[in-house]
Parts: sequence; structure tokens; C-alpha cells
Amino acid sequence: MENKKILITGGASGIGLAMVTLFAERKSEVFFIDNREDIGKEVEKSLRLKGLNVHFLHSDLTDSKRVNQAVNSISGSLDVLINNAGISHIGKVESTDEDDFDRLYEVNIKGAFIATKAALSKIKVNGGGSILNMASVAATMGLPDRFAYSMTKGAILSMTLSIARDYVAEGIRCNCISPGRVHTPFVDGFLAKNYPGQENEMFQKLAATQPIGRMADPKEIAALAYFISSEEGSFMTGVDYKIDGGFTGLKM
Repeated sequence: MENKKILITGGASGIGLAMVTLFAERKSEVFFIDNREDIGKEVEKSLRLKGLNVHFLHSDLTDSKRVNQAVNSISGSLDVLINNAGISHIGKVESTDEDDFDRLYEVNIKGAFIATKAALSKIKVNGGGSILNMASVAATMGLPDRFAYSMTKGAILSMTLSIARDYVAEGIRCNCISPGRVHTPFVDGFLAKNYPGQENEMFQKLAATQPIGRMADPKEIAALAYFISSEEGSFMTGVDYKIDGGFTGLKM
């Protein structure tokens, strides 16, 4: 992946940041989109001080005009797009407001659509490349209190299969990754908000729901993303790759 151009959405924290860092460490030129300008600039500065070739693009993925401007600011072609940006929500149908539903649709589904549409022409310049979407085990399992989030990840899975079919003849591969629970800042924030004083206890309970006995590290998700996106993954398309500590396959 040396000297390849990579575009990653939601790259300023969590899994996205792990991906940005890994690709850049492997000598790719990495562009990352995030709507948090201060954090994005700080990440860019920090990684550049380490000698990494990264570029922060401030944009709102729900705004097609701004996303197109951001993508078009990248000179030449693109080799890889990773649609990582996403937000979560906790609740059943009855506890999900229309505003919550619309917000998750706008970011998780429409955002991936807008970024993909904007990037396709640049991926075609090289005669093909890789698109990787972040789905979730929630796309194929019935998780409690995750109605709207699961809906969006199911859409991402279907989107992946459709893009893979439509563009395989043009040399564009499209896959998705479905992680189980990953220890990100979202998890820490969720526990602090909902279980003050019980964070460690609840963290262990959440980790124990996966047969392997722990949550994933964002770097582990990034490593799979790197492999799928690289030339070593060039025979892989139209597949949902689960990385979930046995959550779906070994459930008791």
C-alpha cells in the first residue's frame, strides 16, 4: 500500500483513527474526513509530527456539496475509500424518536452513500480499487435496544453487496467489516453517562458477552481493514467479514 491514496471517513477517533494511523505508518497517503474540526486538526498535527503523510478534510458527510468539495480537493486518483463514520443509538422502536431515526439514517446510511458517490470517479481513474464499509454484527443479529442502529448497519451490508455487484467489472472491490464490541471512546462515554460509579463492573459485563472474553482493540479492526484493502486482499469482494471474538459463531 506504499504511496497509495486512502480516504477514510470518521478518522479523528476510535476505529477511524486507528485506520488512519496504520495506513499512514505503512507509507500510504491518507486523507480523513471528520466533522469535528478542532479534533481533526489536532490529529493531523500529531501524526505529521511523527512523519506521517496525513491530510485532514473538514466536512459534514450529510452535506453532498461539502463532501464533493472535500473529495475533489484530493489531487489525482484514489485507491481506497473506507466508509467508517457512524453514530450509535440505544432504544427499541417505542423509545426511538423520529429525530433519532433521521439522524442515524443521515449519518450512517446517507453519509456512506454520499462519500461513495463522490469517490467513485477518482477510484475509476486507476482502473479500480477498494471500497470498504463499516457494518456491525447488529446487521445480522437481533441485538436488544439497538433498533435504529441495527437498521442502518443492515442497510450498509446491503449497500456493500450492491456496489460489489455493480462495479466488479470495473475493477472495484467492495466489502464490509462487522465488528463485535470494540473498546472506543464511545464505550467509555456510554458507561460514564449511564452507569456512573459502575463503569468498571459494566465494562467487564459487556466484554464478557463475547466468547473470547474481551472487547476488540481498534487496532485489530484496522489491521483487518488494511488487509482487505491491500493487494493481498485483491480476490475479496462482496463479503461481510465478521471480527467479533466469536460473538456470532460461538454464541451459547
